[in-house]
This record gives sequence, structure tokens and C-alpha cells, in this order.
Amino acid sequence: MQLISSEDRGRAKFSWLDSRHSFSFGSYFNPAYMGFGALRVINEDRVTPGAGFETHGHQDMEIISYVLQGGLEHKDSIGTGSVIKPGDVQRMTAGTGIRHSEFNASKTAPVHFLQIWIIPDTKGSAPGYEQKNFPANSWENTLLLIGSRDGRDGSVTIYQDVDLYGRLLAKDQTVTFAIKPKRMIWIQIVSGYLEIGGNFYGEGDGLGISEEETPLTIKGIHREPSEFLLFDLSSEFVSS
Repeated sequence: MQLISSEDRGRAKFSWLDSRHSFSFGSYFNPAYMGFGALRVINEDRVTPGAGFETHGHQDMEIISYVLQGGLEHKDSIGTGSVIKPGDVQRMTAGTGIRHSEFNASKTAPVHFLQIWIIPDTKGSAPGYEQKNFPANSWENTLLLIGSRDGRDGSVTIYQDVDLYGRLLAKDQTVTFAIKPKRMIWIQIVSGYLEIGGNFYGEGDGLGISEEETPLTIKGIHREPSEFLLFDLSSEFVSS
């Protein structure tokens, strides 16, 4: 089991950006927090109105944007432009190289979002983009598959052996997840508080679990619904 608590995350703070890094990123380096399998980056970003990331480049990375509050305006070098809002999941394949910008779409309200990087299973793919919306009530009824290698069940396609789920859990509501052989999971708590395997975790905490033989029980313990993401990853991943 690996725990990265909210307060242990790295931080980059500027006049327009407050960013928390679960894993080593930019000027924040911690050799113990270099990723979890193919999961390389989870950044929680808050951007002030009208500000954002100027055009910059990426290569050979699957980049997922997940907006919690506000709107994130995306533009890239393959001609894609959109505003990502809560309920949307955007996947950008950097592949052989892509340039993009990300700005707060509002001039008056902040934007709060997660940006997630996953190392792809193949380098040198063609750059690509995909964005889908998942209705609000779909997050409450089951572990909702929002990203997968084969794009099944309406999820976005991620070019790596990973299933990405999202869920809202009301107080005292539970969900179980069985970790299969040669798999491991990462749970990122987006909001609220959860009881996981008998222990208590809060907003911003991340928990990696492998070699768990019994189904894992996750329970909402906050007066408001608690939100989390669950990454189901191969434990045999080796970064090249």
C-alpha cells in the first residue's frame, strides 16, 4: 500500500496558478513519488479568471483533463478547440508531438481541474483528441467507466492497459472493487471523505493498493457526496 496524503503533495504557486502534485513534476522532485505503474502525473490545478497555460508541447503521453469547477478552454495544434466542464472527460494523445494551450474560460470565476498523465503502451502514435460527457446521475449509480484501452461502454480511449472509473458516494453508501491478479489500483479522492479498507482518507489523498486478495470496500463518510477516481492498472508495467 502506498499513501500520498494531500499535505505531502508537491506545490507550485504563482499569481495565477495554485497546483498540487501527487507525483514528481516540474520543479518538484521526490524519488519516492515518481508515479504508480503507468500512472505518471496527477496535478490538481486552480487557475484564476482569464489566466492559463500558454501554448506548449508534449510528446508520447496520454493526457486526461478532468474539470471539477468552472470551464477549461483547450486549443491544440491538430485543430481541436473546446471548453471542458464538470462531467466532461478529455483525452489528448501527444504521440509524435502536439502543442496546446489551456486557459480558464471565464473572466470572472476560477477553474479547478485535475490533469492526469499516463504513459502510453506505444511510442510514436499519431496525435489525437477525444472528449465525452457523462451525465451527472451516471456518477451516482455505479463505478462509472470513463476511460479504457478499448473505449468500451462509452468511455474515452486511453492507449495503455488501464481502466479509469469515477464515482460519487453518498454518506454511508458503499462500493466494492475486486483487484484481479497482476493488477493494482490507485484511488484519488477528489472531494469529501472515504473509508477504504477500514481506514479514513480525505480530499487530495491518493492511495495505491496491490496484491489485495479480498474485494476492497469503499464507503462515503461525508455529509455531502464524496467523489473519487479509481485507476485499475497492470502491475507488470515497465517504463521504457
